[in-house]
Amino acid sequence: MKAKLEDVARLAGVSPTTVSRTMNNRGYVSEATRMKVQSAMEELNYFPNDLARSLFSKRTHLIGLILPTTANPFFAELTFHIENLCAAQGLKVLLCNSLNQLDKEEQYAEMLIRNQVDGIIVGTHNRGISNYKKANLAVVAIDRYLSGTIPVVSSDNYEGGKLATQRLIDRGCKHILHFNGPAELETPAQLRRKAFEDLMQAHGLPHHTYELELPLDRDHQLSVIQRAFDEHPEVDGVFASNDMIAASVIYEAGVRQMSIPDDLKVIGYDGTTIVSSLMPQLTTICQPIEDIARTAIEVLLREIEGEFDEIAHQTILPVHIRDGSTA
Repeated sequence: MKAKLEDVARLAGVSPTTVSRTMNNRGYVSEATRMKVQSAMEELNYFPNDLARSLFSKRTHLIGLILPTTANPFFAELTFHIENLCAAQGLKVLLCNSLNQLDKEEQYAEMLIRNQVDGIIVGTHNRGISNYKKANLAVVAIDRYLSGTIPVVSSDNYEGGKLATQRLIDRGCKHILHFNGPAELETPAQLRRKAFEDLMQAHGLPHHTYELELPLDRDHQLSVIQRAFDEHPEVDGVFASNDMIAASVIYEAGVRQMSIPDDLKVIGYDGTTIVSSLMPQLTTICQPIEDIARTAIEVLLREIEGEFDEIAHQTILPVHIRDGSTA
């Protein structure tokens, strides 16, 4: 039979109120009494009722995380850091992969609210979801503009695009292609494209940007890359908006017997641990993924405490280039 709080109190020789105070860390409880209660809980294999505790504290200690797909190494690593950092603060994470489908994201947002999460971290592209705009709902967006009131945490996308483009130009590239997400998406990541276009224009060089669907489908991705190479056989440099696209570019270059970096120079974006392990030769722009996770949690916790008016609308974190042999 499942142990009850009263069973713990009886075995520890204290009152149920003392057991409750011990579990919730409220009021004074001597160290000797605390040890007796914890010993009784272990002996009875008793676990506190989280629902009851949340009703008492007005907090569930649950955080919702809605992302396009953890199949993308960037979001996989981001999820790892968010979950790890939340666990260190006694928070549990409910993970939702929306695949950037509006209806699916709306359903997830409603589910999280019904489960009374303390807050939601969002990394998807869909704007206009009414649940995110509800008063007193703590929401933080990562590299996304969801509304004019939801704070955004991102890396310095313009600087990242500038670093990538300048590296290719410095390496002598004259015909550079850029692969990016759809232009209609209103995200900070579009600044990578703006930086690319600004620098190419400043150097009087032609520039071409090809758009890829999000989340990325490999077949679609390769078809766009193949079309870009067919339309621009003179290409000598590629700036890819993430490392997975860069990997597909390198694959297609191999199919066409193009030598890297002699015939084609490639630079990616994100700098995740898994890609750097599998492709250490890739030159890429590294985002501070752990710092993004930590900052998003810090902002969310401030919102949960009601500090909505004191939070900056956008927090931008620095990026750096990681040297490899592809550019």
